[in-house]
Parts: sequence; structure tokens; C-alpha cells
Amino acid sequence: MPLELSYSNATLWCVFGWCNIKPLPGANRLIKHLRSNGVPTALASNSPRSNIEAKICCHQGWKESFSAIVGGDEVEKGKPSPDIFSEAAKRMNTAPSNCLVIEDSLPGVTAGKAAGMYVIAVPSVPKKTAEFSTADEVINSLLDVRPENWGLPPFNDWIEGTLPIEPWFIGGPVIKGFGRGSKVLGIPTANLPAENFSDVVSEHTSGVYFGWAGLSTRGVYKMVMSIGWNPYFDNTEKTVEPWLLHDFGEDFYDEELRLAIVGYIRPEANFPSLESLIERIHEDGRIAEKALDLPMYAKYKDSPYLRNPLQQGSTTDGSQAELNSK
Repeated sequence: MPLELSYSNATLWCVFGWCNIKPLPGANRLIKHLRSNGVPTALASNSPRSNIEAKICCHQGWKESFSAIVGGDEVEKGKPSPDIFSEAAKRMNTAPSNCLVIEDSLPGVTAGKAAGMYVIAVPSVPKKTAEFSTADEVINSLLDVRPENWGLPPFNDWIEGTLPIEPWFIGGPVIKGFGRGSKVLGIPTANLPAENFSDVVSEHTSGVYFGWAGLSTRGVYKMVMSIGWNPYFDNTEKTVEPWLLHDFGEDFYDEELRLAIVGYIRPEANFPSLESLIERIHEDGRIAEKALDLPMYAKYKDSPYLRNPLQQGSTTDGSQAELNSK
């Protein structure tokens, strides 16, 4: 697709889906990256201007990062009308054709395209990617933004095909599950139902992650895991499925399993065949196996969380949990 964008004159509008506690995964990273590289950035939202400013003040450095802020009460019509984005372009003194919009809603995508801008959609509703086909690109999360595809400076924090993240920790007893991992995939994974970790899971975008797994009576092992709806099997609920990269030769039901998740590999994806899914899972395993030898990841193997006993069924945030061995 022909682009007229460059880092010196491109403008980016970001709609992040505000949260009382934490921004969406990747939001801080993206804002910091754009600001440090001198990319003019604006924020356009249907919310009143005063509400926008009150919300972004909760996040250090955000207000200073936006060259322009446009609220719904400052234009005649909100999204899906293009008025908000057109006004933002005017305030930024740039042509709409030089602007890239990041949007999480269908009205926002419609508004951005109507304003004559390029649009990346980050759907806020799971399993609705097909509905955002009018966008120029649809991605799973802000972690998957590739600025270089749009003439902007690339991130420089990817290492050996992995993205370091703020570590998070979950754990609980291993119980019997559906058997899909071993029987269908030939990969003995564990399954963590979303309803048991709803608070933790909701904070993290779907995708493939990796880290360390501690078993109470066996030790600490490398692991790779998926979080999401597993599009190939079309899960109806969001689950966490860790695969310990070790041949145990036996089940370990009822043992306490603790996970330290330290990095991100890729978004979850559908596959044309079971064989291609299995091949990709094994590739994820190879990436994780190699990356976890890097000092920045290897140091978490010694995390006290992985070795100290947990109260049965608890996680670091106090939510109840059970791990289903599959």
C-alpha cells in the first residue's frame, strides 16, 4: 500500500480504552516510543475534553506526550463522523493523508477512514476481527504495532523474536482437564480457565507468552503458554495454557504449579490445519527455550515465587485458581 508517512510529519491518534487501574498492554510503551522519537501525537475521543484530561492525568507523562487533544464536545458531530479527526489534523497543522489512526471501535475506524486517514484497528471486543475489514490493518493488541510498516521509527526492544514485559505471576494446583493437549496436539499442556483468574487474565492481551514454571516437588522449568480463545478450536472462554518444556514421563496432578510470565512472542492466530498449528507451537517452544537463556529472562528462574509454597488455589492478586492438566 502506498504511504505518505514519515516519522517527522506523521500524526498518530490513539484510543486506548481507559481503565481505572492500568492502561491497555502496550499503551505506555507506544506513547513513550513515539514521544522519544519526536512523532507528533494527538488524542481524539468522543468523551468531553475535561473527562479525557482527567483520565490521562492518572498516567504519568501521558498528557505531555499529546500535541493535541480533541473531545467530543469540541466538534459538531462525534464518531463515526470524521469531525474529531479532521479537527485534530487541523490543530496539528498536518494533512489528513499524513495521519495514522489507532482505533479500538467500529465508529472510530469509520471516522478515521472518512477523514482520509490510514487506520489500524485494535478491536476491543474479542473474536470480532472480521467486522473491522475497512481498516488498513487489524492487530490483536498494542503490543503488535509495527511502526516501521507506516514509515515510523521501529521499536528497538524486541530481542531474539521476543518482547520483554513486566513479569506477572499466577499459580495453583494441577488438576485433570480435557486431554486436548496430549491427545490432539501431542503436546502436554495445562489449562487455566478464565473464570478462575478473571482479574489477572483480563489485564493481559491474548497471545503467546513464555517464562518459568515451578512445580512444588520437582523444580523450575522453562515454559511457553498461550492466553486467549485458541481460534483453531474456537474456545468460548479465555484460557491460559502453559506447556512446560520438559519431558516428565508422567502426570503431575494435584501438584502445585507456579508461573512467572516474563516475555511475549506473538498474537494468537488461527491456522489452516492442525499440522500448521502444531508446527507453530513447536516453533514458539524453540523461541522460548532459546530466549530464556538470556540473562534478562534467566534471572527470573530464581524468583522466590516459583519456589515458595502458595496457599492452595491462590494467585498473587488473591484470586482463586485451578490449573487443568491436559
